[in-house]
Amino acid sequence: MEEIRGDGRIWSIQDVARIAGTTSRTLRHYDDIGLLRPTRVGSNGYRYYDGAALLQLQRILLLRELGLGLPAIAEVFQRQSDPVDALTRHLRWLEQEQRRLTVQMESVRHTIQTVKAGGHLMAEDMFAGFDHTRYKDEVEERWGKDAYAKGDAWWRGMDARARKEWQSRAAQLGRDWIEAAGAGVPADGPQAQDLARRHVDWLRSIPGTPASGTGGDIKGYVVGLADIYVADPRFAANYGGDGGARFVRDALLSFADKHL
Repeated sequence: MEEIRGDGRIWSIQDVARIAGTTSRTLRHYDDIGLLRPTRVGSNGYRYYDGAALLQLQRILLLRELGLGLPAIAEVFQRQSDPVDALTRHLRWLEQEQRRLTVQMESVRHTIQTVKAGGHLMAEDMFAGFDHTRYKDEVEERWGKDAYAKGDAWWRGMDARARKEWQSRAAQLGRDWIEAAGAGVPADGPQAQDLARRHVDWLRSIPGTPASGTGGDIKGYVVGLADIYVADPRFAANYGGDGGARFVRDALLSFADKHL
């Protein structure tokens, strides 16, 4: 095999596949579709990659973890030319997920220990890390303390079955958005607009939001929320990542212009 390691800043395709936990076949496919070009192709046909290429591969793998398909990732790269800015936003999302999962792990660990010891389970401990209140400050800042208070009272007033049904409805809506985005349907087409209608109906069902009552700026609320879906990776993850979130945003903006 041709060796061009030099100062350590060039890696062969086999090395990259091993380090990144992927396969040479996958890397060749990324090259074929223009997603990850090798830095150099040797006279023997071997592909080699430098640090910039590895950075690109890291971004690809991160976006794949968020559920994005390869066409959506290519679209993200076209819009986000600065890899440091993109990775910084990915890092923020990963850090929040890490904190949330750490709290959930401790909650589950505590539940296991309590059950083994024959102790009494405390609901507050069992559901630590699963609470919607992690968004309290953001909701109050954007829409006021009254909006959060009403929403919080509504959530806490539901029984377990009602909460499960509401969460299932939200999860199904998210899956339908991801499926539509992956299918490449137009954001202003009938299928996407029906999803937008369902989404707005879902927002109307949440007490305390501007969409839930009369006299509020429903259109402004929906438009603002649509932008947040793209700007905040925590929300974008619900729709398959950046590409899916942009599809949801575009569909909601189209729906708002026509119907709100």
